[in-house]
Amino acid sequence: MAVFTPVELSDISEWISADFDIGVASAVRGIQGGIENSNFFLDTNNERGPNEFVLTVFERLSAAQLPYYLELMRHLAEKGIPVPKPIANHAGAILFALKGKPAAIVSKLAGASCMQPSSAHCAMVGSMLAKMHLAGADFAQHQPNLRSLGWWRETVPAILPHLSDDQRSLLVDEMAFQEAFFASAAYRALPEGASHCDLFRDNVLFEGQGSAMRLGGFFDFYFAGTDKWLFDLAVTINDWCFLEGGALDSARMQALVNAYQSVRPLSPDELAGIAAMLRAAALRFWISRLWDFYLPRDAQMLTPHDPSHFERILRSRRQSAAGSIF
Repeated sequence: MAVFTPVELSDISEWISADFDIGVASAVRGIQGGIENSNFFLDTNNERGPNEFVLTVFERLSAAQLPYYLELMRHLAEKGIPVPKPIANHAGAILFALKGKPAAIVSKLAGASCMQPSSAHCAMVGSMLAKMHLAGADFAQHQPNLRSLGWWRETVPAILPHLSDDQRSLLVDEMAFQEAFFASAAYRALPEGASHCDLFRDNVLFEGQGSAMRLGGFFDFYFAGTDKWLFDLAVTINDWCFLEGGALDSARMQALVNAYQSVRPLSPDELAGIAAMLRAAALRFWISRLWDFYLPRDAQMLTPHDPSHFERILRSRRQSAAGSIF
């Protein structure tokens, strides 16, 4: 868990009562998981009974960057996609300042994350991801994925001194491959739009069991950006369909991709590019985990993720022939 900016009930109770129509704040509790922002469950009470929201204090994103994420969530929620909906204050604003940092309050989704997903879980995720892409196709705002190639170029020199010779060779070689891929006509031809870019298992909720199971929603959109939809799909595959040792669970991947394609069929360019994009998605998270591991920030109860998991996934995808993906 990461809490970079502690928040107590006394810090927000008067603010909540004066500026919002969500009742009286009764409790605020830090949320386990996440290493980018300070997240809290916010409990309130009004004449209709108790309610739960999520309060986020943003540690890296600026107030100028945040409207994209918040307006995207509002856009998707209004189109029926199960995502947290930003709560507006009496003045209609959805972005605020708390302890000198940007902050937002969003609705809390029902359900729990599934860290050992089945093919059924993966199919639900694939289908909803495609629906989310289509729902966001007419989203008017544009912001690039801030953790894409430009950020990799800036970050890699800072982490290279911490790596072994073999890791440095891998990272430099893969960066060269991705530079060429991103510059290619095939990459430019890929369809793009609003993308989550971080749809890991801990950012998806499910409700119920067995035949009654349903997807509760997607959350944590604060890495979202306008990117290739194939990259979003590749990020999702790399987390939901790979085992701890880096091997691909083909049944889970097939379930996820088939369900995605039942809603939005992949183009021939996307089918041809999926192998390279799976490598790009693995590289992105290997770099960010190396950065958090070797150049950590101070935070209460912050434990960086193990970078070696995505190193193994990257090595696995580099060893696989392009035709072995499906």
